[in-house]
Amino acid sequence: MSQKQTQNYLFPLIIVFIVCFLIGFITTMNNSMIEFCKEAFQLSDTQGQLVNTFFYGAYFFSIPFAMMMNKIGYKATLVLGLAVVGCGFIANNLGVTAALGTANVYTVFLCCMSIVALGVVMLQLVANPYVMVLGKKESGAFRMTLSQALNSVATTVAPIFITYVIIAGKPKLPENVPGPFLMLGIFALVIAAILFFIKLPDPDMDKKDNAEEAVADANKYKSSVFKYPHVWFGALAIAMYMGLEIGIPSMLPAYWKADPTLPGSATEYLPYYWGGMMVGRFVGSAILAKFEARKLLTACLILGACCVGISFFLPGMAAVYAMLAAGLFHSVMWPLIFNLGLQELGPHTKNASGLINMGVLGGATLPLIMGAIVDDPALGVGVAIMLMFVYYAYVLWFCNWGSKIGINVK
Repeated sequence: MSQKQTQNYLFPLIIVFIVCFLIGFITTMNNSMIEFCKEAFQLSDTQGQLVNTFFYGAYFFSIPFAMMMNKIGYKATLVLGLAVVGCGFIANNLGVTAALGTANVYTVFLCCMSIVALGVVMLQLVANPYVMVLGKKESGAFRMTLSQALNSVATTVAPIFITYVIIAGKPKLPENVPGPFLMLGIFALVIAAILFFIKLPDPDMDKKDNAEEAVADANKYKSSVFKYPHVWFGALAIAMYMGLEIGIPSMLPAYWKADPTLPGSATEYLPYYWGGMMVGRFVGSAILAKFEARKLLTACLILGACCVGISFFLPGMAAVYAMLAAGLFHSVMWPLIFNLGLQELGPHTKNASGLINMGVLGGATLPLIMGAIVDDPALGVGVAIMLMFVYYAYVLWFCNWGSKIGINVK
């Protein structure tokens, strides 16, 4: 890559990093609302997890959106995603306010957040492959981890935003849920309008301009992304990972419900979990410069599982802190799994990104299952947490074996 190309890629990378921050902020803000929504709307644990189900269920559209991105390009998808996010937040504010006092208010809240999620899916589809291609191939995992480190800054700020802006000193009532969403909606629309008038380079342009390379690519790669087993395994690995990342903060309220002697509330302690992920991603981005990605992911999976396992043998807040510590090791899992799933795909990278992103549906289903287990008096939160060891085991298999199936990897 020439110096000129590198300079041209700097500004779009900054834009993508900003988008990564927004993705992390919105996603974690949504998850951090569970405890507040349960009390405001008088919900069970299973009903509270519908916040995740409706939000992450939008990732079902990952493949159609990836196909759309192939047609309209990166920039148009980026602008459209921001516009949808903005409209969803504004609709949430107006819709919930209009539905106050009716039995449909929670349904309106969930539907509006699913609109926001559709925009987030588009943004994530742009961000992940953009980070991978805007720079040297061998440093793709480093850039992906760095972008997720910035994403983690947002995930650390979001619970604080929920605690001190949305619910601080306010009674837990439905009318106090959507207030700040109007500001977020307007902000997203303003960013979309600004980006509409900014020229961004197409990271595929070099390949489009090089006919010989295009012919070589056609001969080198398979005819369809669906013929690469490691992509399918990668999508399932992302699903299992979502059970880990979202599982812990989703289960924390159940700890407080089971033990009323615990101080404060679960929401107050979420910044420790997301903060651990932020620290881990910054450290991980530095470690990746010296260590092979598979080894780092393997180590993090084992250490994360140890944190969860230790929590079963500790009392009170000690068990909570052990669970929160797992965030430090969950930190680099997403970018490393994603990077392994996108290996050796060439022109299929965009569509593969859509397919792998569908794995985020795990965030819609696995916490819901775990919530149902918590609600079952015969099972409880301990059994729900034990499911996480299944998630760890599968991702470990994908890292060391599944990601190598069907491609030439040493």
